[in-house]
Amino acid sequence: MTASKSFSRTAPSTVGAASIVSSLLTVQTSGPGFVDLTAEIVKFAEDAGAREGTVTLFVRHTSASLSIQENADPTVLDDLMTALDRLAPKHAGWRHDAEGPDDMPAHIKTLLTATSLQIPVLGGELALGTWQAIYLIEHRTRPHRREIVLQFIGESA
Repeated sequence: MTASKSFSRTAPSTVGAASIVSSLLTVQTSGPGFVDLTAEIVKFAEDAGAREGTVTLFVRHTSASLSIQENADPTVLDDLMTALDRLAPKHAGWRHDAEGPDDMPAHIKTLLTATSLQIPVLGGELALGTWQAIYLIEHRTRPHRREIVLQFIGESA
């Protein structure tokens, strides 16, 4: 038996990628956890004059990552950290431990998540859902200074 399907979409819009705007965002983390970057990314898009196109984020590290997750209930982020800790525990006999017992698990957590994100810009606004936020995830135990490359490609005002 096949389930019935219903689809709808808006008419395509065409944009010539006339602008490429780049910036480097530096974030000082306080240790493991999620850092909400949404307001900074919105500000970048505004400063870039973004009308239609894409914002790309790229974290320049192998022990931190990026994610789009729920922003309404903070227990979601707590549970996600718990899940990542269960998938890559600190004391699991990892051979790569020169930088400490949290380093190899941090690499695994980055492997399981993402080092880059793309968010469409439609009508001058990031096309995030109601409950979505953009996060940097720090996987190391100590605070770190993290760099995220931001780039808008598309039509600017």
